[in-house]
Amino acid sequence: MVVEEPATEAHLADVLEHPRAAVAAALRELAAEYTAQGRGFELRLVAGGWRYYSRARCSPAVERFVLDGQQARLSQAALETLAVVAYRQPVSRSRVSAVRGVNCDGVMRTLVQRGLVEETGSEPETGAILYRTTNYFLERMGLRGLDELPELAPFLPEVDDVEAESLEGTTIADAVAAAAAQSADRSGETGRTESDR
Repeated sequence: MVVEEPATEAHLADVLEHPRAAVAAALRELAAEYTAQGRGFELRLVAGGWRYYSRARCSPAVERFVLDGQQARLSQAALETLAVVAYRQPVSRSRVSAVRGVNCDGVMRTLVQRGLVEETGSEPETGAILYRTTNYFLERMGLRGLDELPELAPFLPEVDDVEAESLEGTTIADAVAAAAAQSADRSGETGRTESDR
């Protein structure tokens, strides 16, 4: 109850001076017991360790008590940036900016300050700092590991839609190029006609 990060089975076993297997079994037994009894809290395995959480049905009351109406939510830009880091990590800020299409320096600083993202070395070719999500991110998302992130495929547009947009873009680009060429031809003809006069 007093840990800042989820407690690993190995650490608990060391502290309790019991075999890790016995500690792991006891934790699973406690978690099942709390669920069976319908307690207001639960013991969950998250981000490689165990931690107590409020049960979902009790969370509105806990939120009102703890937050007292002062919730600090992430902006849409922060959520998008966090998603890019989560799925592409380790990743540089410039790469995140390229994926999002806007500069994300300020948003990355916010995510680092909130402990959701951290530096994890540098890119050998460019020397750019690389970022990854933290255990705190996993904790807040209720994930045991990154392999539990949802698949992106259901959220991506269909191939036909992308091709149609691509073709539409190509058609527009071709039309603009043709109009520019016609304009150049006309101005050339106009110039010749005026010089002939």
